[in-house]
Amino acid sequence: MPQDITPQPHAGITQLHTYVPGKPIEDLKRELGLEHIIKLASNENPLGTSPAAQAALSRFDGALYRYPDGAGYDIKQRLAAEHGVDPTQITLGNGSDDVLELTARVFLGPGRNAVISQHAFAVYPIVTQAVNGEVREVAALDAAAEMPYGHDLAAMREAIDENTGVVFMASPNNPTGTWLSNAALTAFLESVPPHVVVVLDQAYIEYQTIEAAPPVAAWLARFPNLIVTRTFSKIYGMAALRFGYGLASSTITDYLNRVRAPFNVNTLAMHCALAALDDTDFITHSVTSNTAERDALARELAARGLPCLPSQANFLTFDTGGDARETYEAMLRAGVIVRPLAGYGLAQHLRVTVGSAEDNAVFLAALDRVLDR
Repeated sequence: MPQDITPQPHAGITQLHTYVPGKPIEDLKRELGLEHIIKLASNENPLGTSPAAQAALSRFDGALYRYPDGAGYDIKQRLAAEHGVDPTQITLGNGSDDVLELTARVFLGPGRNAVISQHAFAVYPIVTQAVNGEVREVAALDAAAEMPYGHDLAAMREAIDENTGVVFMASPNNPTGTWLSNAALTAFLESVPPHVVVVLDQAYIEYQTIEAAPPVAAWLARFPNLIVTRTFSKIYGMAALRFGYGLASSTITDYLNRVRAPFNVNTLAMHCALAALDDTDFITHSVTSNTAERDALARELAARGLPCLPSQANFLTFDTGGDARETYEAMLRAGVIVRPLAGYGLAQHLRVTVGSAEDNAVFLAALDRVLDR
């Protein structure tokens, strides 16, 4: 008689925990019976979706029974012109997370490690462990540093060895909002051995106003081991459509495309992304609004004795001074969804998306009631 065999995943999978996104509004309505809820947990654009993308969606007359253009010719041509690179340097993804996962599949695995910073995006260790690679987490800068809880680039460079396949880093970083200067990034890239792929996650880069835009095209020409990832989920307001991409050398891009699913990006996402790229007024408005509201919200939190980490993203991470889980759950009961960060090693902190002026006022009022101020 055949012996029963229980399927066993590899060791990397058994150590993984499922990624938990920001709590959906619908879940909170079902659980607590609340009608009026604001969600400030997933860093979505409070201004909504790019009007140009919305208009493109309403005008779409394509054939939905046809498969998407697997090569993404039109959107790649437009992105290439946008960044000053060749279309052969672009990998399309079902969100930028998809490109991170492709990178891990190509450059990591048993016997290889990925260097990441403490308090960095949860997907980096997930994609590493999913291919049975080693996660080499490096302590972040301390709370007293000029960039508190930011990436310690010197320590990250020290952690690289002959078995390192990838360095994952983000600027601005999620969930802290901290960032790296162009000069610091250039020096780091110069120091990394050529066999190590450096992934620079720029999901929030459009919100950065503190210095000049990173010289991505120049970096790609100079550093053939660099991958830059971007997304349309944040500033373009297209999170539901899931569209992102990676920029790299033609050689790396070819490797990524060898393992990419044949039709990983849907037709509507590419169609709307093409329109959104020309919506410069919406992008400018989003940046201006976010900068003003972020600064105002940071001042209000500081005035309440809740200091924020420096941020160049569309969210703020602030110290509650105690167990942030209690504050988070009380805020849920008040109809406001924010993000607890214990899973990121920041148990006293909460992350709040910068909303509209109205949403931010509701958040602050609820916070005052919860903290009995």
